[in-house]
Amino acid sequence: MIGLLALGTDIGRAIVLPLIWTFKAIGCLAVLVSISTLPFPGAVYAESRKRPNIVFIMADDLGWADVGFHRGNAPTPHLDRLASEAVELTQHHVAPVCSPTRAGLLTGRYWSRFGITTPTNTLALPTDTLTLPRALKQVGYETCLIGKWHLGSLPKWGPNQFGFDHAYGSLAGGVSPWNHRYKKGPYSRTWHRNGDLIEEDGHVTDLLTDEAVHWIESRGSAPFFLYVPYTAVHLPLKEPQRWLDRVPESITGEVARHYAASVMHLDDGVGRIVAALESKGIYRDTLLVFTSDNGGSTVENNDLKYPDDNCPNGRLTGNNRPLRGGKGTLYEGGTRVPTLLSWPARCEPRRLETPLIITDWMPTFCALAGYQPRRDLNWDGDDLSALLTKGTPLRPRSLYSVGPRERAASLRRGNWKLIVRSHGENEETELFDLSVDTSEAINVAGTEAERVEALKKELQRAAAADGDAVAS
Repeated sequence: MIGLLALGTDIGRAIVLPLIWTFKAIGCLAVLVSISTLPFPGAVYAESRKRPNIVFIMADDLGWADVGFHRGNAPTPHLDRLASEAVELTQHHVAPVCSPTRAGLLTGRYWSRFGITTPTNTLALPTDTLTLPRALKQVGYETCLIGKWHLGSLPKWGPNQFGFDHAYGSLAGGVSPWNHRYKKGPYSRTWHRNGDLIEEDGHVTDLLTDEAVHWIESRGSAPFFLYVPYTAVHLPLKEPQRWLDRVPESITGEVARHYAASVMHLDDGVGRIVAALESKGIYRDTLLVFTSDNGGSTVENNDLKYPDDNCPNGRLTGNNRPLRGGKGTLYEGGTRVPTLLSWPARCEPRRLETPLIITDWMPTFCALAGYQPRRDLNWDGDDLSALLTKGTPLRPRSLYSVGPRERAASLRRGNWKLIVRSHGENEETELFDLSVDTSEAINVAGTEAERVEALKKELQRAAAADGDAVAS
């Protein structure tokens, strides 16, 4: 039995913690698979050059092939331009669902260390967690979150409590586009500015973009970290007519057209943020990342758990081809997402094939900002600054992930990817060679017994640290 998480947050903790104790009892070391032991090359850079502004834009449920630069059917001219001028991270991985990805970004640690494997409305991180914005504030950065938080859906657990100077958007998860309500229940009223619940008119994508542009325009000379987690293209979708009118006629079906319009609307938001940086004269010195929190989804759009916003009925059309699976799975379609990095002053346009993961960004941004931890933060991510600016290869490492709703985890080492699911006393094992099988169509576990056994042992060592930072 391996240390895996399951079902919801509370149930997942109930399962994983006894497993952790079991591992400790049999002498397993809590090895953090991808923690870097090397000095921060970015710290030297930060002393000798101007520290970059950092803008991190995260789409919600955007599929691999939903964007124009991956041959999507909806035009995305702003992202396509960015792709032509930026570094495309072709193997950037996230968690299979939203809250875990957000926890990984803001802590540099695997989400399962906090017992978070599914979307959560309760407190996700211990209140004293040294988050990315808290670290950057210590070296003079202004910090802002505009969009979806979903790491604790009450104001007392909101982003202002974890290092963001300014916060606006949804405390909970994805919201209905016009009434800005989350699912029915205690967290339904969630739209806020700095922890104060508010009511506003307008489409969610426009409101978030307007706020981001205004915040950029109001900056002085201090470096800043702006995190913009959009709710597009998360359900339920209902786009303004002006965007529906722009959808190509070749896209048919009501939900399909709203989905395409949402992608196009999101693309326009990214374009407006870039334009604001350019107008301010700071675009070249800004490190901008665009990514998604997980792969695309094909569930019912008009989810009845949300207060009625008159959204169209039908299944979403998230497109992850040629990758297997989608949101909620540990297959590449659930975890490998379209990702771009723009930093004109320091990074030449290219495609970067190195496998990366969402937990890499906190060590990277801290290094580039000149922040050096006073204690070991047990980061699972690595500092990418030398890779991005100089092409220096990363050290050999493995990438670990725990999935939602099932006792499942994966480990990637080089081009080999292991997925293990537990069913009672039985295990289901899959092994894929991604160098020749990107679509994960051929399970070679039966012919690679020695490799499977070695990767399982490494997976167990990674899992032994799960739950070591569970919020009380």
